[in-house]
Amino acid sequence: MPWAEALAFAAGWARDGRFGRTDWRLPNRRELRSLLSYGAARPALPPGHPFQNVFLGWYWTSTTAAPAPGYAWYVHMEGGRMFYGRKDQDCLCWPVAGETLLPRTGQTRCFDGAGEGITCAGTGQDGELLRGTLWPTPRFETRDANVLDRLTGLLWARAADAAKGTVSWAEALDIAAASGEGWRLPNINELESLVDAGSAFPALPAGHPFTHVGEAYWSSTTSAFEKNWAHALYLHKGAVGVGFKSGWDFLVWPVCGPENI
Repeated sequence: MPWAEALAFAAGWARDGRFGRTDWRLPNRRELRSLLSYGAARPALPPGHPFQNVFLGWYWTSTTAAPAPGYAWYVHMEGGRMFYGRKDQDCLCWPVAGETLLPRTGQTRCFDGAGEGITCAGTGQDGELLRGTLWPTPRFETRDANVLDRLTGLLWARAADAAKGTVSWAEALDIAAASGEGWRLPNINELESLVDAGSAFPALPAGHPFTHVGEAYWSSTTSAFEKNWAHALYLHKGAVGVGFKSGWDFLVWPVCGPENI
């Protein structure tokens, strides 16, 4: 079903009190991604999960794509990729209910199917519901050559290009580890935690302190779908994809921690 129908379908569950609940909604991008297990594929869900009728296709989220507001984010349940698609195309719908302990996505605006800004009230979109924990203020604390993310406790290199250019995955692992004791290449969820879904080019919170921010970054997470590929964050857009490990396609952004904050 198209995106607007998916939003309406989830709202219909809430209106009808399906399964005794009235808080059903279309999940935002972080809520839907939270189901994923990057150690599994076909579907990319934890082994022994209780879900039925899981299709190996794209599932809508309630989060509009900031790089192209006529598109919305969706997650592919075969391998765990996350990209965005035109709001008028047909994808799957997986309603969610309840409160979330996950951080907010950062999206605060709402958009129609053509990408025009609209009033949020009654839309059921991420920009209306604002589900998730608030980000701390300030979000980031600069510590000389590093930056502490006070939301996650992770310590990031302030200069987001440790290799001074794109490298292979194996080189990225070595370069990150060589940054110092405790430093490493982040996993894909750690990288995605930096994303502000209300921003693009780059998809980082406004006023962030990072320098040398590039387009796409290696993670330490191997793809369970194809073991010679690894997950990567396309930071300019906020997308989660994959790259061939031997290819020189992505940058290196070391991380350390998390710290107890």
